Amino acid sequence: MENFDFTLIDWSRAQFALTALYHWLFVPLTLGITFILAIMETIYYKTGNPEWKKITKFWMTLFGINFAIGVATGIILEFEFGTNWSNYSWFVGDIFGAPLAIEGIMAFFMESTFIAIMFFGWNKVSKGFHLTATWLTAIGSNLSALWILVANGWMQNPIGMIFNPDTARNEMVDFWAILFSPTAINKFLHTIFSSYILAAIFVIGISAWYLLKKREVILAKKSILIASVFGLIFTIMTVFTGDESAREIATSQPMKFAAMEGMYHGSSNAPLIAAGILKDDPTVENPKKQDFFFELKIPSALSYMAFLDANAFVPGIYDLVHGNEDQEIMSYYEKIERGTVARNALSDYKLAKKSEDKILADSLRANFEDEEWMNSNFKYFGYSYFDDPHDIIPNVPISFYSFHIMVVLGGHFGILFLGMLFFSLKNKLENKRWLLWVALWTMPLAYLASESGWIIAEMGRQPWVIQDLMPTMTAVSNIDSTSVIITFWLFFAVFTALLIAEIKIMLKQIKIGPNEGGH
Repeated sequence: MENFDFTLIDWSRAQFALTALYHWLFVPLTLGITFILAIMETIYYKTGNPEWKKITKFWMTLFGINFAIGVATGIILEFEFGTNWSNYSWFVGDIFGAPLAIEGIMAFFMESTFIAIMFFGWNKVSKGFHLTATWLTAIGSNLSALWILVANGWMQNPIGMIFNPDTARNEMVDFWAILFSPTAINKFLHTIFSSYILAAIFVIGISAWYLLKKREVILAKKSILIASVFGLIFTIMTVFTGDESAREIATSQPMKFAAMEGMYHGSSNAPLIAAGILKDDPTVENPKKQDFFFELKIPSALSYMAFLDANAFVPGIYDLVHGNEDQEIMSYYEKIERGTVARNALSDYKLAKKSEDKILADSLRANFEDEEWMNSNFKYFGYSYFDDPHDIIPNVPISFYSFHIMVVLGGHFGILFLGMLFFSLKNKLENKRWLLWVALWTMPLAYLASESGWIIAEMGRQPWVIQDLMPTMTAVSNIDSTSVIITFWLFFAVFTALLIAEIKIMLKQIKIGPNEGGH
């Protein structure tokens, strides 16, 4: 591996991870609760029952607290692309910037315009116009997520672009291919649907607290009924989109897929590890019959999940590093060689241009216009930065446990929604104090599952910032690592203070309830 300042790389990654993890504490609630608000206000609009207006305004207040703090962390996150990741920003050309620009111009402005009407227009505009503003706020917040996740989806599976050797940048040639790529669509749907689950659990958990305290019983019961139906619907949708996402990952990011399942050695009829504890140090070079201290397997389920064929071969980490001729799997060693061919061609082209050797320059440039050569060599450009293929393996324990925590908790949420809906319809919730306590303590688990999803999405594709094209270590800005370390701790202090402030303000507003504080 070439000489890189890994202190700078590690702290830049840590700073971005810190900002992203804190930002994602606020985003899912915004994405989901806006639609719950819109549903509640629609019921108020249809029935004219002032109780529904009171309920809507209460949850709207909690949404406002969350939204304001979430915006602050999001702005910092986007600035970090320019400050800490300028090489990445250059290499992606106009591809990554275009969705983010659309997000800022269209979705964010739409959201911020109508959110003002939603909060301050109750007695200033008609009921119909206010309801429209609430729905448009919900749509706007989710459109923001769409463009951000399209950009992230492209990083996971780069398509719809050409590489310009004169500028060393990737340039967009097919906007629609990027927007509607299976990776982007699955990522968007799975992310927003799982966010709706978190919002439903948030509403149910707080409502459960009111029932335990025998306060705001009508608000709590009505809110639980809406949220449990909402959460159950999107739990089912999340399962379907998660299944589609898994198949997409198995095809476009097989190493991530293998890490998610802790699969070191591929096999046909591959079993799905429903639960397990990895051994301390399983290695690729020393095959073991058993890589787990404990595992609960579902026979052939992984093969079916990945390829809709129970007999299909699922490659493991060993197969991807060393190749598998029988399964026509190219080794990482060969990908390094091919990536090196592409990188040397780019270097030689720049030297030919600098020396004004037009014949050689034109000959070399022709490679980058040859689709077959690009698919054979440039497709693996990023591998050229590695000497040892084992450096291209992600952190398997983090990937494995994050994935399984997310899946297990998802099952718990579905069961909770069923229980809450059943006893809500039977009007027996107040007597099921054990269930109310479970609902209350499920709130932090929803955030854990949500963060775990992002950890597997981002850690599972390491060391790539753009899959197969750009390693994370080449994407950082050429800055002093000291400045990154200082800002890391400053951000940590600020974000922690913001989180504590939000929790305190939220708890205060919940204790006040809907009858005071301007309601």
